[in-house]
Amino acid sequence: MANDFSGLGLSAKVIEAVTAAGYTKPTDIQAQAIPHVLQKKDIIGIAQTGTGKTASFVLPMLTLLESGRARARMPRTLILEPTRELAAQVHENFEKYGKNHRLSVALLIGGVSFEEQNKKLDRGADVLIATPGRMLDQFERGRILLSGVDILVIDEADRMLDMGFIPDIERICGLLPPRRQTLFFSATMPPEIQKLTNRFLRDPIKIEVARQNSTAETIDQKLVKVSNKPEEKRDALRRLIRGEAHLTNAIIFCNRKRDVATLARSLGRHGFNAAGLHGDMDQKSRTETLDSFRGGKLTFLIASDVAARGLDIPAVSHVFNFDAPTHAEDYIHRIGRTGRAGRSGTAITLAMPSDGKYIDAIVKLIQRDIPLMVIEGAPSPARGVEDAGEKTPAVERRPSVRGRKERRPRQEPKPVVAPEVVAADRQPPRRPPRQKRQPRNADETHKQLTSKSDWGIDSDSPFGSDGPIPAFLLRPGRTG
Repeated sequence: MANDFSGLGLSAKVIEAVTAAGYTKPTDIQAQAIPHVLQKKDIIGIAQTGTGKTASFVLPMLTLLESGRARARMPRTLILEPTRELAAQVHENFEKYGKNHRLSVALLIGGVSFEEQNKKLDRGADVLIATPGRMLDQFERGRILLSGVDILVIDEADRMLDMGFIPDIERICGLLPPRRQTLFFSATMPPEIQKLTNRFLRDPIKIEVARQNSTAETIDQKLVKVSNKPEEKRDALRRLIRGEAHLTNAIIFCNRKRDVATLARSLGRHGFNAAGLHGDMDQKSRTETLDSFRGGKLTFLIASDVAARGLDIPAVSHVFNFDAPTHAEDYIHRIGRTGRAGRSGTAITLAMPSDGKYIDAIVKLIQRDIPLMVIEGAPSPARGVEDAGEKTPAVERRPSVRGRKERRPRQEPKPVVAPEVVAADRQPPRRPPRQKRQPRNADETHKQLTSKSDWGIDSDSPFGSDGPIPAFLLRPGRTG
């Protein structure tokens, strides 16, 4: 294994840029991968985050691209990344290590106007860095011709699988020239990824620099049992943050995007310098948030798993899993944001009673127990506490007298009421019967007996409301 970059076969321009960046010794993945890439071999690189994986393909690609020139709409190389953030960081690597080159690098990601991207494509791109969705959009618009691609890089392949990009990857691979060099990088190798490599790589060199699914020894991992109630989980997180004396900054992971926004608002209301990062944010907001966190202006970054991999933030002191990850592999990628490059770090996972199966899967995967941690002054998860400032207690208890346990005041018994009285009370009041006025003389009696209303004849009747009653109604047996 080479002790410095000069023994890897890189060009003088690349070595000069690497030295200027302050790097003198390659990492394991770089030392093993770079010579094979320069020999135009297909590569399967299995490495955890924070191992220098990006430079292991950026540096040899810069050397290979020194000869040749890109033509309009025909990129020479294609790098596929699962997220905008990862694509942007690879672009930054090309700018840093390629400062001595005059290479054209185009970035195709969502949230950026097509017009600006089209200008770069029309001038010709030596390196095209893209997310699969935006790359296919531009291809279908006729803005890209893939027949000139010599090198394909598929980065974070297992993350591509999680995000549902494998059909897009298969389609893109089918559009590329069959005789190309393919560099394939992944932190894990599930069966679906293995099938992909068998299909699209030719006699690949497999490089695995660390035990698969391992966590860094420099990370102090802890587990805290909390209640299922969201407000009590938030209170537990605040207590943990206040209790960590050596905390300088932290990434806090949630499983759902809506919880990212909720937790960011909650921490902000309690005086913490926090902001959220998730996939629904526009690109400008995401970039500004990441820059603030990298620059130390933002202390707490609340993120979904979109930020779990590849973020180049070397000095993160703590990682909090506000939600236990439902996939054990995500635990490794999350806590890998701290303890990078030999630094020490702390990773604390908040686990609800319903998270037991997820914690068991994590312990089985990393092959080590996670020590339990008790929060100072916090109640047990069974009872919990109310979220201060967010929820008001329903009942306020008065202090007990003379140290005795306060008793509830005795209630006077209700008077017993006889059933018949209760039944009578429940019956609706009755109207008194209407008294029929007695006739005063014989004429009035005849008038009553011969009244049409007395016979049920109304004003709408064909007989009319006035006048005498028809004779057939006055036959014997009809009156009375």
